[in-house]
Amino acid sequence: MGCKSHDAATPTVPPVTDEIGKAQVWLTTGDKIKLLNRGDDLPVTKTGSTNWPVITIDTAARFQTMEGFGAALTGSSAYLLNQQMNSASRSAILHSLFDTVNGIGISFVRLTIGASDFSRADFTYDDLNAGETDYTLQKFSLGKDLDDVVPVLKEILQISPGIRLLGSPWSPPAWMKTNGSLKGGKLKPECYDAYAGYFARYIQDMKGQGITISAITPQNEPLYFTAAYPCMEMQAADQLAFIKNNLGPKFQAAGLDTKIIIYDHNWDNTNYAISILNDPAAAAFIAGSAFHAYAGDVSAMSTVHNAHPEKGLYFTEISGGAWATDFGANLLWNMNNIFIGTALNWSKSALMWNLMLDQNHGPRNNGCSDCRGVLTLNTSTGQITENEEYYSIAHFSKFVRPGAVRVSLSLPQTLAGIAAVAFQNPGGSKALVVCNNGTVARVFSVKQGIGNFACSVPAQSVISIIW
Repeated sequence: MGCKSHDAATPTVPPVTDEIGKAQVWLTTGDKIKLLNRGDDLPVTKTGSTNWPVITIDTAARFQTMEGFGAALTGSSAYLLNQQMNSASRSAILHSLFDTVNGIGISFVRLTIGASDFSRADFTYDDLNAGETDYTLQKFSLGKDLDDVVPVLKEILQISPGIRLLGSPWSPPAWMKTNGSLKGGKLKPECYDAYAGYFARYIQDMKGQGITISAITPQNEPLYFTAAYPCMEMQAADQLAFIKNNLGPKFQAAGLDTKIIIYDHNWDNTNYAISILNDPAAAAFIAGSAFHAYAGDVSAMSTVHNAHPEKGLYFTEISGGAWATDFGANLLWNMNNIFIGTALNWSKSALMWNLMLDQNHGPRNNGCSDCRGVLTLNTSTGQITENEEYYSIAHFSKFVRPGAVRVSLSLPQTLAGIAAVAFQNPGGSKALVVCNNGTVARVFSVKQGIGNFACSVPAQSVISIIW
């Protein structure tokens, strides 16, 4: 990577006394030769003329405030970390994931409220025998989450005390559902209030463990309810009524400030979220809408933003897998769609799916048979592999911190094949992530305020620059 303040052959090179700072550069190449490698610092000089195309950053033009980047600590991931690793190895890998200085600084984690397709068994927090009910939640217990999820979360919180946690259920308890099963069915109308109480108890009991749940979604993938793992149908009208009449008032009465985020499904449907947000009484309880990327296009998030710019947007799930094994192609796709793409379309977060899976894509609970974790743990050898998802997250989580604001970036047409997004961090530092989708290296200058620096990004590679 050749990075310098100006082309040495250009007569307009500013004198070294013009230097006003340094920019740090981190590079991952699609050929895996460089994996989040730090390059030479770039001199930042007072703005002058340049022969390179100029990316202009305007920190006065501000957009959404970022909440974080990360992945899901599923039951499977927590089991591998807690029961398939010794304490020293687990501590080392958790520091590499969550430490902001010596690791990649993951700042946002999704949790499953009860079992998902990546748990070791089906369960909820109030499982009863057929025919029994528990409307007052006397038998509520965090149960199986106390085995692995809670202990691992406590270790994470030692490293990153302010981490944001989002909880999403795959199914309510079977006794609350029309079909009496964790798979399929709908929430019984007479159980709406009990289920609202179930969310409140989850948040309160996790708080009792020292764990603060920042946000919840009422249902993971509410329009996919024919799976062989826990799932439930929750149409937009049902979710609207549940939030407006039960969940929102329950949180308010309990003094809970946990955010309620709606939808939590694919980009191919924008009407679900918009129709709920169109109801002022429901919208009063709602922080925003969440999306997955298994169908549709990232521009859907802007469609929802344009309809309700007062509400937040969150990207909460996508998984890599054995169906796509080209590291470079996956890295670029993640950048263009999930990280740069969602940020440019107003998302406050970008989360991958399983934080860790084993060499057999598991443990799994009737879910995806070839999903790839952010990390792969070989349970036979103890070897850990950082996959392309790890580097995709890292290029944002390490440099774009919670509270950062996306700022205006002007990309010249001469930089075809380049995708980029810029942020200003709470402490004042600026972060720029650039993805070169092309087959040749590209050189550009960056102008921000009175500062200027130039850099080249190799073909099919990603750089993060902070200054």
